[in-house]
Amino acid sequence: MEFDLENPLTNFDDFHVSSTVPSFIPSFFLVESDHMPTETYIKTLKASDLATSIRREAICSISQFSCKFSPFLSYLAVNYLDRFLSSQGLLQPNTWVLRLVAISCVSLAAKMNKLEFELTHFQGDGGYMFEAQTIERMEYVILGALKWRMRSITPFSFISFFISLFKLKDPPLMDVLKARAVERIMEAQNEIKLLEFKPSIIAATALVCASHELFPSQFPSFRKAISYCPYVNKENMLNCYNSIIDMGWRSNQAEDMVSQQFSSSEGDMFKRRKTNDYEKNHTGHLSQVQHC
Repeated sequence: MEFDLENPLTNFDDFHVSSTVPSFIPSFFLVESDHMPTETYIKTLKASDLATSIRREAICSISQFSCKFSPFLSYLAVNYLDRFLSSQGLLQPNTWVLRLVAISCVSLAAKMNKLEFELTHFQGDGGYMFEAQTIERMEYVILGALKWRMRSITPFSFISFFISLFKLKDPPLMDVLKARAVERIMEAQNEIKLLEFKPSIIAATALVCASHELFPSQFPSFRKAISYCPYVNKENMLNCYNSIIDMGWRSNQAEDMVSQQFSSSEGDMFKRRKTNDYEKNHTGHLSQVQHC
């Protein structure tokens, strides 16, 4: 079956689901953590400039190898990369090894998408040309490290579900909102501080940001719809939102509009990024949230 980032799973029989929601939704929330790097990996990246540079170099290689294909292929390859490095420990700054891992992740992502390609399509100008057998051996190493879980659950897997909560009746508006959220998700992948958030949280936050940029008058109702979704941990979404703001994705004008759209206490909280104030003002609501 062809791989689809928005609907990656193929068998839901093992999951107990409610009859009131689509069957794939609980499945995604149940297993999304299996498709994330470990906390140790993320802490290492945050603490080590060397580790960060190694990851950045590998991602640059992936971008180079996959530039002629869909950006979704590159996204999937980086997901494989992070999970592989997470399970194996960060690699030493060895350029040829990093490039071999990168090209193998791209090759696996292309195979998952059933793309017709030649390995020469992925061979960059970095001075290294790998034989097919060498790449294939590395692919098997990666497959083993990832326990053959190649149908990655990513933020794209949750976009349609969260958009459905907005109850938009105009398909073009839905498409525009989805496209802007996809841009935000693509940008988020390379940021180390966002690796700690579950795919569902990144998807929810990307939609909150996109809805405010595109439909400011409807933003309060959109934000409320996602915040009160039982699958969303509001505290984690707040932290993810703050991380996005720290990255400079929102203009000063948008910041002012956020503070106006929220209640005064919430606006101050978003501007000052005081999580404790948020929890204090929303204790009743937070207690109802199911932590994913």
